[in-house]
Amino acid sequence: MHDQENLLKSLEDRIRELSLNMEKMKLAEYVNLLQNPLRLIYVNFISGIARGLGIAVGFAILGAIMVIILQKLVSLNLPLIGGFIAELVKIVQMQLGKQ
Repeated sequence: MHDQENLLKSLEDRIRELSLNMEKMKLAEYVNLLQNPLRLIYVNFISGIARGLGIAVGFAILGAIMVIILQKLVSLNLPLIGGFIAELVKIVQMQLGKQ
């Protein structure tokens, strides 16, 4: 009899713990999202736009930093690398001027 009470108590504690974990995971919100396909598409569309915009901005910043570094290297007049880098900078600047 005492063992059954302990077993029931431990099961109750375990169920309470599982319930709290499910609330932390926001499982109900996720299930609701899966049951509404239009909302799921909307959320994925917005997150895709945000991801693409972040990639574009990050690439633009990285590209600008690289051009600045290359311009600094050209000003150092390194024998072999200088001409190559100067040509690269000219190509990039011409491409930016066309747009």
